Amino acid sequence: MNDLNEFVESFGLFWEEAGLPRMTGRILSWLLVCDPPHQSMHQLTDALQASKSSISTGTRMLIRLGIIERLSMPGQRRDHYRIVPDFWSRVLEEKAQQFTEFRRLAEKGLLLLDGASPARRQRLEEMRDLYAFMEREYPLVLDHWRAHRSAIERSAAPRLQPED
Repeated sequence: MNDLNEFVESFGLFWEEAGLPRMTGRILSWLLVCDPPHQSMHQLTDALQASKSSISTGTRMLIRLGIIERLSMPGQRRDHYRIVPDFWSRVLEEKAQQFTEFRRLAEKGLLLLDGASPARRQRLEEMRDLYAFMEREYPLVLDHWRAHRSAIERSAAPRLQPED
């Protein structure tokens, strides 16, 4: 097995351990490393040595999750699949919304335990405090990431040479 196949398989196992089908992880990992970055159903079945039905099921799930998208290529009758642009940043931005919801749930629980012993309230207070902290700090991390990404893109952009 070559290094690329090992990567695909280890990604699939990681995905499976996270509670998702291994094939969806294999498809996602292939779309992370393939060239070109979009692949047809036939290319996916060949690369992953999997049946068309398992690839079809996996791509449908990844589309529903908003991780990949189906696109048509000019002059080709087959659909292609690729990772949604900016997917990873979007996932992290959605995570910030979850922090708010977790904090609110902890606060709701604390209202129910109003007057209860500190020992009984401690778990919810820890939850509330952690997610309140994450609500404040996480947007700063995302801002740093965006600035970092922007700087990388600016440095990679071709520069115009002044005319003599």
